[in-house]
Amino acid sequence: MDEHLSFMKIAVEQARVGRDEGGIPIGAALVVDGDVLGVGRNRRVQLGSAIRHGETDCLENIGRLPAVVYHRATLYTTLSPCQMCAGTVLLYGIPRVVIGENRTFEASEQWLRANGVDVVVLDLPECLDLMTDFIATEPSLWNEDIGVEDDI
Repeated sequence: MDEHLSFMKIAVEQARVGRDEGGIPIGAALVVDGDVLGVGRNRRVQLGSAIRHGETDCLENIGRLPAVVYHRATLYTTLSPCQMCAGTVLLYGIPRVVIGENRTFEASEQWLRANGVDVVVLDLPECLDLMTDFIATEPSLWNEDIGVEDDI
């Protein structure tokens, strides 16, 4: 558990950086054999991207890896992954996803588990607070990120 917390701390740091940049506070880190291979944060706003969620940004920042590396990896993410990010986990055969919180959003955990992924939810107040504050402050941006229409 302590190991999970130390790696999640890195993902949380990325989420805070992303928020400070005007983006959505979701961070991620990919860890293999106890080494952090790379980090990322949701940069849809910063890059004008449709797909740079925290998890996909993390993998893009690392670059190409052989399948054997992904198959030993753990993806740490501050928020439960959306279907796109979960699909990326499945595509590359990442066997474990550790989630900071899933109260503000959850869309893919059962699907990941059904496909053999070990899903661990830490339910960290720090991650919950980041998202709760963000959603309250920027509901339109949040809805855009998860593909929901505003009630405008």
